[in-house]
Amino acid sequence: MTRKKAEKKAAMKSSAAPGGKRLPKAAAPGGEVDTFMRALDHPLKPQLESLRRLILGVDPAIVEGIKWNAPSFRTTDWFATTNVHAKGSLRLILHTGAKAKQSAADGMKVADPAGLLKWLAKDRALVTFNSAIEFEARRAALEGIIRAWICYL
Repeated sequence: MTRKKAEKKAAMKSSAAPGGKRLPKAAAPGGEVDTFMRALDHPLKPQLESLRRLILGVDPAIVEGIKWNAPSFRTTDWFATTNVHAKGSLRLILHTGAKAKQSAADGMKVADPAGLLKWLAKDRALVTFNSAIEFEARRAALEGIIRAWICYL
């Protein structure tokens, strides 16, 4: 087994779902993200729910969990963390995990024709949505960015 497959297997602790299908623990019904969302009071909460579905729908290897006190997403490593602390906006921080990778030195080439990314470092960017209308108008562009981003993990 390759190192990457071993890391992925270790990260994918599973629990049973209806019908006997095995799902990653973070994606299990009633998981920690669902609990977080039930308690969340935010004007863009419906868009955060849509954002969760969008990101999880990009690739079947993506799972969610609570990391850094917010809904976050991973494949072999964490790569996206939401930020809902500002009540007037919904922010998504795209990164390559907690440990430095080669992309931190080399930089990343991610197509962004809609201009969604605000680069914070060579391997970290911020996407901000200030309204439900803005989120809906740019969701297809964000899906393409997520698809490209996970290639760097």
